[in-house]
Amino acid sequence: MPIAVDIDVMLARRKMSVGELADRVGITPANLAVLKNGRAKAVRFATLAALCEVLDCQPGDLLRWEAEDTTGERAVPADAHTG
Repeated sequence: MPIAVDIDVMLARRKMSVGELADRVGITPANLAVLKNGRAKAVRFATLAALCEVLDCQPGDLLRWEAEDTTGERAVPADAHTG
């Protein structure tokens, strides 16, 4: 999927466990695992807002877009090419 989830990065920066984050956001640890492992098909804005509030970050700190080539592998973004 071209949307990558970086919740692990923010958890490490905040020195917070998955269980603590799930508790503070108000979702189950299983649902948080689905989201953080990139298996979620959607995320509610209310959940995204709660994650941002608890982690003191912006949505772009948690989600990023990665281009895919036709084989399904990640492609290098166009602005990353030199020459």
